Amino acid sequence: MPRPPVDAARRSLLAAGAAGAAGAAVMAGSGAWPVSAASPMARKPIPGSGESLPVIGIGTWQSFDVGAEAMPNLAAILGAFAEGGGTVIDSSPMYGRSESVAGELIQRANLRRKLFVATKVWTTGREAGIAQMNDSLKKLRADPIDLMQVHNLQDLDTHLATLSDWKKAGRVRYVGITHYTAGAYASVERALEKHAVDFLQINYSIGEREAEKRLLPMARERKIAVIANRPFAGGDLFRRLRSTPLPAWAAEIDCVSWAQLMLKFVVAHPAVTCAIPATSRIEHLRDNLGGGMGRMPDEAMRGRIAGVV
Repeated sequence: MPRPPVDAARRSLLAAGAAGAAGAAVMAGSGAWPVSAASPMARKPIPGSGESLPVIGIGTWQSFDVGAEAMPNLAAILGAFAEGGGTVIDSSPMYGRSESVAGELIQRANLRRKLFVATKVWTTGREAGIAQMNDSLKKLRADPIDLMQVHNLQDLDTHLATLSDWKKAGRVRYVGITHYTAGAYASVERALEKHAVDFLQINYSIGEREAEKRLLPMARERKIAVIANRPFAGGDLFRRLRSTPLPAWAAEIDCVSWAQLMLKFVVAHPAVTCAIPATSRIEHLRDNLGGGMGRMPDEAMRGRIAGVV
């Protein structure tokens, strides 16, 4: 039997969560905000500088790789994101038109000063890397840019050498490395041992917890900020939970949906600075933002959350 689409699986969970948490949401216009939306977005510090970031950001993989017909919807999503207290938006040159679309929408809404803009370099060779990074800054309308990351460790030494110069020159504020699969963790660990970076972006969710063994403790020890990608394990968690009611004890940490419960599990980890779920639906964006608001789980509650998946 084919798996249901991620959006379909999530919509059914969101509807079930809302039905099971009647009275726990505040209706605002056409969208439902969780009761915790009365609180500001939780923030965590970047360990190397002390600058704080909201714990829920937004990714652009697939969702921002769109044509002109989808721009109004994304403009509304980006506006709601900023209004809800989000700042971190993450892209990459490998995400098709995502950088250009994000840059255009940010400029139209005059949001550059409010957002923390991150992207990546994903090519081989010094000159090719410089050209690609310059192109990314132009597309994103972000020069200087807040965070430039070496995507999937591609030609790592070469690009980090360039980025060291760029950071000194003020063209980039922070430097990082990324990956998205546990099979690369040994290489990521070696990279962190060899290079001083400000950020590590890695996959982490209730369904993909391998980073807890070594990478998250290592990042914490070395005062490296962590951005969690794939916080829903690529949508697999929604499919696995589609027949499971949201537990009543989720209300103890102000959660009215599985997405919020999953996101709070991720961002409550002491090493994680923020998570970057991607979406092209405004109701999902608002739901995601609720994962950064209200009470956060302690370690005992995080264990309880993990136990239901």
